[in-house]
Amino acid sequence: MNTESPSAPLLFVPPDATSSRCVAFLTNVNKKYGLALDSYFDLYRWSTGHIDSFWDTVWDEVAIIGYKGQHVVDNNAFPAANPPWFSEARINWAENMLTCRSPDKFALIQATEPTPECPNPPHRRVTYADLYAMVADLVSALLTLDLKPGDRVASYSSNCIENVIACLAATAIGCIWVSAAADFGTQGVLERFEQVQPRVIFAVDTVVYNGKVHHHLPKLQSLLSGLSERCSLNPVVIVIQSARNASAWDDTNWVSWDSFISKGKSSCLGRTAEGEIEWCRQSFDWPLWILFSSGTTGRPKPIVHRAGGMLLQAKKEFVICADLRPEDVFFYYTTTGWMMWNFLVSGLSIGCALVLYDGSPLRDPSYLWHLVDELQISIFGTSAKYLDQLSRIGYRPRDHHDLTCLRHIYSTGSPLAHALFDYVYERIHPNVLLASITGGTDICSLFAGMCSALPVHRGEIQCRMLGMAIETFTHDGHNCQAGEAGELVCVRPFPCMPIGFWPLAGFGTDESVKAAAKRFRLSYFAEYKDVWYHGDHVLITPSQHGNGGGLIMLGRSDGVLNPGGIRFGSSEIYNVLEMCFSFSEERNANDTIEDALVVAQSIEDGTDERVILFVKLYGKRTLSIEMEQKIRSEIRSRRSPRHVPARIIQVDDIPYTLNGKRVEIPVKKIINGAQISSVNSATLRNPECLAQFASIGEMLRNEISKR
Repeated sequence: MNTESPSAPLLFVPPDATSSRCVAFLTNVNKKYGLALDSYFDLYRWSTGHIDSFWDTVWDEVAIIGYKGQHVVDNNAFPAANPPWFSEARINWAENMLTCRSPDKFALIQATEPTPECPNPPHRRVTYADLYAMVADLVSALLTLDLKPGDRVASYSSNCIENVIACLAATAIGCIWVSAAADFGTQGVLERFEQVQPRVIFAVDTVVYNGKVHHHLPKLQSLLSGLSERCSLNPVVIVIQSARNASAWDDTNWVSWDSFISKGKSSCLGRTAEGEIEWCRQSFDWPLWILFSSGTTGRPKPIVHRAGGMLLQAKKEFVICADLRPEDVFFYYTTTGWMMWNFLVSGLSIGCALVLYDGSPLRDPSYLWHLVDELQISIFGTSAKYLDQLSRIGYRPRDHHDLTCLRHIYSTGSPLAHALFDYVYERIHPNVLLASITGGTDICSLFAGMCSALPVHRGEIQCRMLGMAIETFTHDGHNCQAGEAGELVCVRPFPCMPIGFWPLAGFGTDESVKAAAKRFRLSYFAEYKDVWYHGDHVLITPSQHGNGGGLIMLGRSDGVLNPGGIRFGSSEIYNVLEMCFSFSEERNANDTIEDALVVAQSIEDGTDERVILFVKLYGKRTLSIEMEQKIRSEIRSRRSPRHVPARIIQVDDIPYTLNGKRVEIPVKKIINGAQISSVNSATLRNPECLAQFASIGEMLRNEISKR
């Protein structure tokens, strides 16, 4: 691939780019269509200009199991039309996850956080042959319940082997998978499950976190009581039992996992004459699973993803872009309620080993890195928040672990600060592909992310993903000029676009289906005509090394700051704080900030706004005038006078969602006068801290009114 002179610091160059699957795919496209594409950018432009030819070629390149047919998509359709894809196709997602049947190769390895009672918990391992057999038995057991395609099967569970098996078995028979993490509060799960009304719920009896065993059955019982009271729903309950002295249950209607599996084994339902699972192949657009938005300011949105889109997009990302291989060991730190769990499980389609982890990532900062060496993890996925916290406590994995097995480190959940790129290459691994990736629950995949044929530049996501026609628009709907930040949009249809919000047609009343369709349109197509509006404020950088431009994430669009008409993302402030005030061995403790949150307060009767920066300091330190001045000075010199906060206020804590994301928008609403009750506390990890922001908001509004 040809190169251009780089401007952003170059941190990593792939040692074997020409032998990557991306380059091989480019070569195949040239041969098939008589083209002369030379760079990644050439391939990207072709992939977004000819979406029918591109996705048809991807199907063959990644070896999808199923019937493709002749139709792909209307190449002239707009995203707002949400056109059908591969309308003749018949596939099953789970069938494609279980193409490997090796009795010698591990499919799943489950690690559990140590506790004082069990300081060295053994890892559980399942081969691909064992996984297939257990899925087949669970398919049989589920069919004894007379489940039909389209029925919802839910999980309120930890990240365990049984949860993966349940997902595979449910989708094997055409049911729709719904998952909530075990650390979610009962109210938050109830708000999700009452919308989709599952017929079956899988749940664990205990969860391990922060070195403690937490009993889960009381939360399960509370959830079931709520479902019964609110919507007269009484699902079948299967309890996954651990060996951690879990409390027994009183409800005789609940069934243990082992008993349920035994029932399936003896029934032998859902098998062909040859003993193969009788895969329920449905259309490409068949609903596979329902994911939920965070729901911080309203009921979580039930986002329905199509089976074919999830399969084809994941295979493109893993096979062509990331170059994942069957010999890889793939780990992602995630709960079962975050889309990265779905992302991880899709790695089964490659035939690599997946590492599941139940526990805290930071109680012992060394634990996950011990796992890397012990299990030879080559693909390590985490969140930007984890890397930030690891750097703040001064832990240096490279000093304590071998880590030579690592090939890729993935980071998502929030923008990865420039300084954290340095931290990874200096303190974790000097020769690894660090991929900051972005997409989200809405598409359950990536708009921009990794490519094993491209280098890594400091502070940038490597590239826009193939087939994803990403552009940036100004606030009034025009394409941004070079170097201008804007709103992330997708101007061409893509197969991982959700089918809609639940309920879909055929699964609810006409009134509820119309309401869901309207809510879907308002979420993604109300901002700009015909194109997908994603709600991220980003900058597409100049092309370097043929990448067509990387992405710099500047924050959520609804959190964009606009003092005096100058628009900028919150991450522009966070990056300065990370660079100048994060914990380090060289920096005085009095000059460090543990965490921060920046929002805008409306002024001048809503015609302008001012920037408010909240900071959390270590220990019992008090924000000094000198510290305030230093913060203002660094922001002014590294950004601009317009970026300087009007007020810097110390707080006791910064609110986060259950998935570890800063809660900017609800805090913005609260300081501008909204009630705390407008925020869905069930979606927050620490909702109690909002009271302080409400008090501060009243003080800030009084300041404005006295002017």
